[in-house]
Amino acid sequence: MKKENDLIKAFTGSEIAVNLLRAELEETGIPSMVKNDFQSGVSAGFASGIPSAIDLYINESDLKEAEPIVKEFLRNNK
Repeated sequence: MKKENDLIKAFTGSEIAVNLLRAELEETGIPSMVKNDFQSGVSAGFASGIPSAIDLYINESDLKEAEPIVKEFLRNNK
């Protein structure tokens, strides 16, 4: 059963791109979470993941509001 606050992946990219998009989303009141498997692995003493593939997650309930922001970000940052 899905909950209203299930997290969904909104974007995958470099650390810089993820942080820029995260800031844009947060300006409009959309909270997000960054998941960096590579950095987590390095911190734990083993490497896993890809250093340039960092994921940005949002609440599923924020998807409709976030979609135009993400699309505009992608258009402007090709």
